[in-house]
Amino acid sequence: MLPVPTVYYLVLSGLLFTTGVIGVLVKRNPIVIFMCIELMLNAVNLSFIALGRHFAQINGQMYVIFVMAVAAAEVAIGLGIIVNLFRQRESIDIDEVNLMKF
Repeated sequence: MLPVPTVYYLVLSGLLFTTGVIGVLVKRNPIVIFMCIELMLNAVNLSFIALGRHFAQINGQMYVIFVMAVAAAEVAIGLGIIVNLFRQRESIDIDEVNLMKF
């Protein structure tokens, strides 16, 4: 059984990243935007792992651990901001929220 070529992983990673970018640009719900950002981070993780395997180095896996830690912190802080925003404004729609005016 032959291994899957690295190009396939990179194409899949590119498609996932593109889907995430389109979701961030099109959607107005902040929770969906955070999910699209996570999709983009996972696409980058996939490319790090694929290229690390292709070049037989462990650096890709080290970067993935770092990106996962940053993503976990981003989700925790982002969801905290969304919950606080909902408590204050009763809405989490991006178009209706202006944080500079209180």
